[in-house]
Amino acid sequence: MAADILLYQAHAVPVGDDQRQHLELTRDLSQRFNHLYGETFVVPEAMIPKEGARIMGLDDPSAKMSKSEASDYHAIYLLDTPNRVKKTVMRAVTDSYSEIRFSDEPERAGIQNLLTIYQSLTDDTREKIETRFAGKGYGDLKKAVAEQVNERLSPLQARYNQFINEAGYLDTILAQGAEKANLVAEETLNMVKNKVGLLPRK
Repeated sequence: MAADILLYQAHAVPVGDDQRQHLELTRDLSQRFNHLYGETFVVPEAMIPKEGARIMGLDDPSAKMSKSEASDYHAIYLLDTPNRVKKTVMRAVTDSYSEIRFSDEPERAGIQNLLTIYQSLTDDTREKIETRFAGKGYGDLKKAVAEQVNERLSPLQARYNQFINEAGYLDTILAQGAEKANLVAEETLNMVKNKVGLLPRK
């Protein structure tokens, strides 16, 4: 991860909260190299969303949402059908309380997770969301979350299907991208080799 970031001189890297440590290592490496050999690498900044930086599993809100989990109801996938999304969200773990509000209490992690997903998709304030669901039940919240997720996934899936069904399109894009990436990578590698004395100075 650090090599990819430094090789392409990334200024800002969009990551989740769980990747913060990796980016700090990358920053340390770039700063150390720059100190020893002169300004070479961009020192990247983390782009961590204010809300939704860490989404937890719907079936286990104590664990991060991950595609590697075996459970069918742990995560939402980008190509899930609307019915699949709704089924997964409706089965999400909640608690025995009834009030829908943001909370850091461990026993309310399920509701907190659903509210976090909803907030990250709507950009509404916590106060506005709590007011919207005042007096409503957990089923109402789950339905609203599923609707927001499907609304976001719909255009993405339409574009995916367009690209996947257009013969040769992805191969062309990949080839063009590889060509551009190679140019940037070669420039960075040559600069690094020059700084450490592996190439004759120009």
